[in-house]
Amino acid sequence: MSVPHGYSKEEFVHSVFTKIAYRYDLMNTVLSFNRDKYWRSFAVARAELQPGDHALDVCCGTGMLALAQAQAVGPTGRVTGLDFCDEMLKMAQKNIASSSLGEIIHLVQGNAMALPWADNVFNCATIGFALRNVPDIRRTLAEMTRVVKPGGKVVSLELAKPSTPVFKQIYYLYFELLVPLLGRLGVGQSGPYNWLPASLRTFPHQKEICGIFAEIGLHDVQCYELSGGIVAVHVGTKPLK
Repeated sequence: MSVPHGYSKEEFVHSVFTKIAYRYDLMNTVLSFNRDKYWRSFAVARAELQPGDHALDVCCGTGMLALAQAQAVGPTGRVTGLDFCDEMLKMAQKNIASSSLGEIIHLVQGNAMALPWADNVFNCATIGFALRNVPDIRRTLAEMTRVVKPGGKVVSLELAKPSTPVFKQIYYLYFELLVPLLGRLGVGQSGPYNWLPASLRTFPHQKEICGIFAEIGLHDVQCYELSGGIVAVHVGTKPLK
């Protein structure tokens, strides 16, 4: 499934997430066999946040990664979540309202490729399961780097491409055939969850993402493959000078 003729990628992705927002968290848990919580926890740990820090989550969706950041920065910290989809932000607001740390999280509607902040504002910037969906990967990561303070972390949590024989074949069978079927059962329509495997096909391999992190000026770039390589966490540090 590719972006339909007449739509920009941004317009199409917006329509996809508008349709699935109300079931997004449930489907993430079901399709990942409840591993999504661990993946988010691992990614936030790599951000090396401290109590009192100010964290940014780009393409925050329903706010689950922002909530994990809030646990790390504590009641003296701040978390800002940005997303371009109003329906996803509405779900994020509901999730945040039920949290004891909800008051430190601020949600903003905006564009990941033109972040509405000055340079060197945040202690870290994360993006979870959204780098596949932005029109320009480099520009998004460069914007995240720009708004992070020197010495801060830029972290991406994203689907990846496993390479282990046999496991790889089993995974792609599940991902290409069963995920769209389960998605259709979950949200009552086939289109949105056909986009999930389609978006991964054209997404760069995790080794290439490491190269992009380095190309935009991040140092000490690391890639952690989780759950057999079906998910990758990339981490880079903004240089001090």
